[in-house]
Amino acid sequence: MESLDLLANNVANASTGGYKADREFYSLYVAPEAQDNNPLSTMPVIEKPWIDLSQGMVHSTGNPLDLALSGKGFFAIQGPGGPLYTRNGNFRAAPDGKLVTSDGYAVRSSKSAPIILQPGRPIDISSDGSVRQDGTLIGQLEIVDFTSTAGLSKQGSNYFRVSDPAVRPAPASGTAIEQGKLEASNTGTADAAVRLISVMRQFEMLQKAVSLGAEMNRRAVEEVAKVGS
Repeated sequence: MESLDLLANNVANASTGGYKADREFYSLYVAPEAQDNNPLSTMPVIEKPWIDLSQGMVHSTGNPLDLALSGKGFFAIQGPGGPLYTRNGNFRAAPDGKLVTSDGYAVRSSKSAPIILQPGRPIDISSDGSVRQDGTLIGQLEIVDFTSTAGLSKQGSNYFRVSDPAVRPAPASGTAIEQGKLEASNTGTADAAVRLISVMRQFEMLQKAVSLGAEMNRRAVEEVAKVGS
């Protein structure tokens, strides 16, 4: 059921820009009554889900405010409750000139301040995140990475927040920004659909096995009752 939930969420977000797929990490569950490591007393179980942060396909949009990251890292965003991080560079200019996400959250500069754009002027964003209008430097996008992503948790479809205080962001290294492009979800619809069908079949087989076991127990109890009478 956990696998089905994860896969269904991946399929639902196959067209969400910058979405990172949820995957399963399996281990073996050993029944308490198991002896001598009997393989019949073990079964696979999801120990913990993990986030696949591999890069999705980058496609051109022609919109100068659409940005894609090539390499590791995240755009830093000022969320309502503190910093958020995303790979979705589908940005726009707010009425007050701030560069914001599609949800209206301000995109942070390297100085942790909003980036203010001048309306009606062409925008040039270089690969290092420098934002210029009419040749004037307005600011530089804050692109960060983490030494360990284990302390990141999802918030919504394509935002991440730091859930472990020991994990701190640092400037990303070797990451380039591509203007006029967006990164697609890294979950393939066809692959997710195939895995979804496979997990559903496994689930049905386990249901049948449980039903068969229950039926065998019922018959055994009935036979014992007959012998006792």
